[in-house]
Amino acid sequence: MRAYILAYPEKRWENYTIPVNDEPVVKLTERRLLMSKRIDDVITIVRKDKLKLYSLHVLNPLPAKGRNKLEALLNALPSGESIFLAEGNMPLIMPFLVNYLTGLFYENEPKALIPVWRDGTAEMTHAVYESNALKDAIEAALAEGYKSLSRITEFLDYEPVSIEELAKRNPKVTLSFFKVRNQFDVHFAEETLRKL
Repeated sequence: MRAYILAYPEKRWENYTIPVNDEPVVKLTERRLLMSKRIDDVITIVRKDKLKLYSLHVLNPLPAKGRNKLEALLNALPSGESIFLAEGNMPLIMPFLVNYLTGLFYENEPKALIPVWRDGTAEMTHAVYESNALKDAIEAALAEGYKSLSRITEFLDYEPVSIEELAKRNPKVTLSFFKVRNQFDVHFAEETLRKL
């Protein structure tokens, strides 16, 4: 399966090249995905004007255009294949979780398989999708005027996976959903990576 990393900043504070252990966070995210047995290739969706910068850090940067992440993702998605979607600021993503989710996806063959917290919050960038179903959901969300990735669940037939249930079996699962947004997060990520 191919993984797609969304490294498409919309807000000023979003920085996918912030260094963690002297490496850009997006590169660490890519490396963690490639550690998964079921991920063959990783494509990183970047802003067209940032292609040179990202080509220094990731294996396969894919320039995309769009006013927001939803539009960029829609323009970059392939047709007719299954993909694992991640965000570029998640350096603690656990390969065993990626293996588990992709295995469950192949076994059950839903349109999408999305980890969900007890309060109903869906982790859209830790999910497996049939790319055509994801494209349809994004188009429907954009047609309704939505700009947030979290809104596409309203237009997508998906199978939820309880994060808390997975964490009962292995507490490290929750680390997968940690996002590096500032220097405090960098420190936590560096400390955690030393222990993994």
